[in-house]
Order: sequence, then structure tokens, then C-alpha cells
Amino acid sequence: MVEVEPGRILLFSTWFDRSLPDRPLFNPVTEGILRSQQLVAESADEGSTWTSWRELPTGELTGCATTGPAIAWPDGTVAYAFESFKEYDDPRPAPHGSWLLVSRDGGRTFGSPWRVAQDPAAQTYYWDQRLCVKSEPGELVAMFWTHDRAQRRDLNVHQLHVALNEHPGGAPQLPTVTSLPGQIAAPLWLDDRRLLAFVVDREPPCTMTLWQSRDGGATWPTELALRIYEHDERAVLTQGRDNVDYAQFWEDMGKWSFGHPAIRRLDERRALVAWYAGTPHEMSIHGAQVELDP
Repeated sequence: MVEVEPGRILLFSTWFDRSLPDRPLFNPVTEGILRSQQLVAESADEGSTWTSWRELPTGELTGCATTGPAIAWPDGTVAYAFESFKEYDDPRPAPHGSWLLVSRDGGRTFGSPWRVAQDPAAQTYYWDQRLCVKSEPGELVAMFWTHDRAQRRDLNVHQLHVALNEHPGGAPQLPTVTSLPGQIAAPLWLDDRRLLAFVVDREPPCTMTLWQSRDGGATWPTELALRIYEHDERAVLTQGRDNVDYAQFWEDMGKWSFGHPAIRRLDERRALVAWYAGTPHEMSIHGAQVELDP
């Protein structure tokens, strides 16, 4: 959800075709996913009532799914983040891509998909993009869970600073690697050019860590990192960081019992971080308030 005007909220979601309930989300043979649609509903009364769903246009992209919270700027620009791959029965190779659907009128209409990150060699996947707005209209930071198919391993978190107005068709540059270990990373930009990143790392000891960069993401000193949560992973997993079996990796994704970091600014002195955690049989939402350095 994102509030684009006082009391007016947009709710984004991905619908998957589960008309054949025996089909899993991921096809281990073709590596495609179930047919999907990207949807939005609107509330004008702070969520008390909602419009019907309407489908968002993704052009010729297939295998699409929401990847993180939408973001909005004060001028009414809204960006909805999703990724593309291929559909369930498609045997052809397909490049993975991270995209935005951008609205310039507060979510009433959306343009064609705007490319955030895509490896021309289709070797590196920029999964689960998480975004935050910067100080100027249209400027954003994107962070990615980054996976190398050729090396069969996760890489460190990658990041990209970009402005929607600079590249009308999408960002031509590729994300750059950071020193941050882990998978999904949720960023938060502060006005003094500090960048925070709340990161899930599923390698033992399994942590949720808040990292801080004082130079806009160029460096991430370990002495500024704050471990928020340490998890006892009880799920029976088969894959680690290296030598990944891609089909089994997807099976593990449905078993993980913690993760999905989120971060929001509360006021000048505080930020809120949130994640899910628990056992494989019972999980809940967790949160913590963090005091920010002046």
C-alpha cells in the first residue's frame, strides 16, 4: 500500500492463476511460474472501502510478480515494483528483469514498464528489488537480492541510484555490488546523504541487520551495523549460498521462516523496521523502533 494523497491509498497485488491447484508456483522443468496479473485497488477513505481490482499493463512481459512496496514522491509520481521472467509452460530461455510501472498522476494511469535492472547476458538475476525515494523528485535507490546463475550462488547485495527522468525507457546502467552479505535489502534515504539498509541474511547465524552508510551507499562500515534479530531456522532446507540447485532453491523459498525486511521513517529521530519470523508452522510479524543518530 502507498498513500498518494491524504486519505487516498493504492493497494497493489499479484494474482496467480491457481485454477489447477496441483500445480506449484514454480515449474522445476521449464523454470517458469504460474500465469499472473498485476492488480491495483484504490481507497479514498483511508482503507475503509475499496474499488474493484483493475489490471495494470505490463506489455509483453511475462512471469511477473510484485517485488516490494510501492513508493511515491510529493509531486504525485508513484512507482510500483515488479519483476519478470517467463510463464509456467514456456520452455524457451528468458531473461530475468526488474521493472517499475510509473504513474505521474497519483496512480490513476500508468505508463509502459520502466526497466530498473536486467543483465544483458541473462546470467545475473536482480531479484526482490526494494526501493526508497531520495531527496529530489523521481530519484530513487534500488537494492537487490542478487543471484549468479552461472556460478550457482548468491552474490552480495547490489544497489542502484537512478532518476526516472534521466532515462525515459529505463536505466541503462547495471547495479553495483556492495559489501553487504544477504538477500533482500530494504533501503531508507536520509536527507544528510546517509543510506540505511535493513538486510536479511539466511546464512548462519541467520540475521536481520540494519546497516548504515554515511556516504550515500559507497561504503558500509561494519562498526555501524546494528543486529536487530537473530533467527533459529528450523525448516528443513537443502540449499545454501553456494552450488545452488535452482529448482530446489525455489522449494526452499517456500520453507524459510523469517525475512522480508521493511523500513520506514517515523520522525526525525526514529525509524521502524519490520520482518516476519517464527517456526515453519507458526509465523508472525515482528517490529522494532530504532533511534537514529543525529
